Amino acid sequence: MVRSGGEPTPMGRATGGAGPARTRERFLQGEAVEGGVRSPILGSWQRSRSLGLSPDQADLPFRGDFDPESRLVRAAAPVLDRLQYTFAGSRMNISVADASGTVLLRRFGDASFARTLPAIQRVPGFVFAERYAGTNGIGLALAERQLIRVYGAEHFAERAQGNACRALPVRDPLSGRIEGVLCFGYPRAAEDPGLATMIRKAAEAVERRLLGQSTVRERALLRSYLDARADAATGPHHRIGLDELAPELHPADRAVLLDRATELISGAQRAAVDVNLSDGRRVTLVSRPTTSASGVEGIAIEAVLTGPAFRPAGAFPSLADETAGSALLAALSLVRPPGDRPVLLVPDRLSADLMPGRHAGAAPVEGGAIGERTGLAAPTAPTAPTSPAAPAGTPDLPSDSQPLASGLVMVGEPSVGEYALAARRRLELLSEASASIGTTLDVRRTAEELAETAIPGLADFVTIDLPEAVLRGEESTDPLGDLRRVVIRGIRDDLPFSPVGKKPDFGPTTPQLRCLVSGRAVLEPDLKVAAGWLAHEPELSEQLLTAVHSLITVPLVARGVVLGVASFYRSQDPAPFGDDDRSLAQELAGRAALSMDNARRYTHERAMVLALQRSLLPHGLPDLDAVEVAHRYLPAESDVGGDWYDVIPLSGTRVGLFVGDVVGHGMLSAATMGRLRTAARSFAELDFPPDEVLTHLDNVVGRLDREDPEPEDFGIIGATCLYAVYDPTTQQCAMARAGHPPPALVRPDGTVSFPDLPAGPPLGLGGLPFEMAEIHLPEDSQLVLYTDGLIEDRNRDVDEVLEHLSGALAHPEHTPDETCQTVLDLVAPDHPYDDIALLVARTHAVDRNRIATWDLAADPALVGEVRADALRKLADWGLDETAFAAELILSELVTNAVRHGAGPIRVRLLHAHNLICEVSDTSNTAPHLRRAASTDEGGRGLFLVAQLSQSWGTRYTTQGKVIWAECALETV
Repeated sequence: MVRSGGEPTPMGRATGGAGPARTRERFLQGEAVEGGVRSPILGSWQRSRSLGLSPDQADLPFRGDFDPESRLVRAAAPVLDRLQYTFAGSRMNISVADASGTVLLRRFGDASFARTLPAIQRVPGFVFAERYAGTNGIGLALAERQLIRVYGAEHFAERAQGNACRALPVRDPLSGRIEGVLCFGYPRAAEDPGLATMIRKAAEAVERRLLGQSTVRERALLRSYLDARADAATGPHHRIGLDELAPELHPADRAVLLDRATELISGAQRAAVDVNLSDGRRVTLVSRPTTSASGVEGIAIEAVLTGPAFRPAGAFPSLADETAGSALLAALSLVRPPGDRPVLLVPDRLSADLMPGRHAGAAPVEGGAIGERTGLAAPTAPTAPTSPAAPAGTPDLPSDSQPLASGLVMVGEPSVGEYALAARRRLELLSEASASIGTTLDVRRTAEELAETAIPGLADFVTIDLPEAVLRGEESTDPLGDLRRVVIRGIRDDLPFSPVGKKPDFGPTTPQLRCLVSGRAVLEPDLKVAAGWLAHEPELSEQLLTAVHSLITVPLVARGVVLGVASFYRSQDPAPFGDDDRSLAQELAGRAALSMDNARRYTHERAMVLALQRSLLPHGLPDLDAVEVAHRYLPAESDVGGDWYDVIPLSGTRVGLFVGDVVGHGMLSAATMGRLRTAARSFAELDFPPDEVLTHLDNVVGRLDREDPEPEDFGIIGATCLYAVYDPTTQQCAMARAGHPPPALVRPDGTVSFPDLPAGPPLGLGGLPFEMAEIHLPEDSQLVLYTDGLIEDRNRDVDEVLEHLSGALAHPEHTPDETCQTVLDLVAPDHPYDDIALLVARTHAVDRNRIATWDLAADPALVGEVRADALRKLADWGLDETAFAAELILSELVTNAVRHGAGPIRVRLLHAHNLICEVSDTSNTAPHLRRAASTDEGGRGLFLVAQLSQSWGTRYTTQGKVIWAECALETV
């Protein structure tokens, strides 16, 4: 086992390879060894076995046609010589292989040690690619594209069991592609953690020498171009530094010129394009082929500034009025001094190195004047005049302009231009991804955005597989077994990928599973030889191979949570994916994974708040005589708030209707809503009038604010509320509101109005009164209560929304449920940013024939007459079975009113779904239920009422109080 950076763990040193040996033996016997070996080694073992390699295999392919003078050999040879000196006397085997795994160079710390090795370990030309040699340093470094350590029995081949090695890819600093591998081989007992640092420094030295070679090629191209252009000029040459004028060039103009020049170089042919600068001037970029003395072919890009003819000027005129923002061109331009003799302007830092002997005293070039890291010429080189004596082959300029000045912008090889162009396009794609990935807090949509961004800039087809738990906002306990195909995107739709919704069956050797296990992207440049991929659904693979040829699969991991896997396929471009493509895919997937995790967390939290919110709302509404009700609750898209509603049965067949809204969103608002709704129901069941209920709720909200230990974290709690009490016996509705929108009233003829109720302050302000208003509601009217999320929207005018609401409600024939759905369909915003609670109640009236009322004075002698009249009315209603209980209840209630109340006294019977007995008087004394002692002569009346009735209670009115009792009726 190895720590990051390639250092061996104490276990690895202690076991001497015995642990890996046992693990390898179990693997070869077909046992599962996950967790017992590092993932890169296990992956290589699996690939080696799938390729049919044998651990006993000793022969490797030999290539005698490799180039002993290749640029990698020339760059690496001096570095290996120094390493040989450093390891003198040791049994170190130092080798360099090319990108195909063919060894090009070998050095040994002890020459005598080399004679004891077999030919494959001491002679250049043998191929150590993984497909031939199995798990080894060179092959695994090429496969994993990073620093690799292979120790003892981790080698697949038996012959290498006693050795250890470290291998690191060597890259071209200009293109980023892998040029080869540097490998240290040594006896297993000679393991040293310091080798990781040494091999990195050695690889960097080789890469610097590769860069130096590339710089020479580019400088040779520039020298040949300048020589050719200088030969076309006549007269004395003067030098001027670019720094004197470069600050005047607008950065955007410079970027545009360099980008277009890179495109022309990558095109590798003569061309001319017009570029408009920010100041309105126009520049023509002209590409010219050039060849160095050593035969290197390249492209030089000239910039030609066109416009009105130059007026005569001095040695160097000011161009601010004619070429503002074009200092690059001015610094490299030709001007016409008196006498009309052309003057070649050459920047100081290029002249001495690239045109020796022509400019005495010029400053030497330090570290290479031609962009060492880009391989492209800096935009500081001079040119010969393009007019009037432009060389043959110059593209024609526009007929309405004249060339004012010209200058060299860039020179380079087409292949390097292609790399630079590809790098720029990768940056553009990443910039696009920043704006297009993660636009919503939806996991599935974010996955779709990743695929849409990658096509066609990176891949031709993209598939994304996510665990079902992630789509629900949870962490998957088994991300490898819970995957589902979520997204398929491509340049066409006829490829036989596993369909969306299907569980992909990824085997242990498939790139998708390997990348999930290792946590790193897996690149399969050629799918035709990718054994693990071909083993997965062979029939499907064969069909796909006719259209796709290269694959990058990347794990979607964010904050330690495995979210899924994305697979990028290439089809149209014949070039396989490379390391740059893999890096780009990793960057895109990393950004998408963070957005997906944010969406997952949001989904999880929103689901929790929504579950809390729904659990605190009514789960079922009672069957009432007074109204027929329907309701809807629509959470906001961004977050769940504190909107609520309630329907509360009250005494005397009345009903209380609540709708409210707690300020804010999230868990706190939902919890506050639950507490407020509980308090509201309690106050309503005490039969307080609407204005008093709001006063009590105002005190509750104020107390919640005072009890909040950290108000600065959550802000002041606030809420709005509307409470209506409807009495079907009088068809009167009493309402009061606290900062809430007024209700809508739909009368039986379809007329829609919004009653002008006193507004009242929002709950929580304290100290301000609430006013109540009463309106008459004819039978079959509809009372519509709603929260502000229905009518308030950033993009809509409230008055217009109320007009739409009136139109949606103007259908009195609709049931309450149909009205709710119509309102949500026609009035609610498409993407609500606030919750919407909607409550619709169709009013009913109690039949007058089912109401009986008697008025009497406070005379005990009248109690018997009321009992007799009540029994006759009950008989008329067919309630003989309830007569006995009703008679006793009325007797006790009327007697108490006569003895303890004040006249006049009213008795009322209501025949609804239950029988309701009411006795009212003008006193405010409240009856109390108590347990009478055996020696007491009274005190048992209310106890008897409580035993005979289903429920009983007292409500206060402006004239006094009402004591009521409700008796259940037997249902047939």
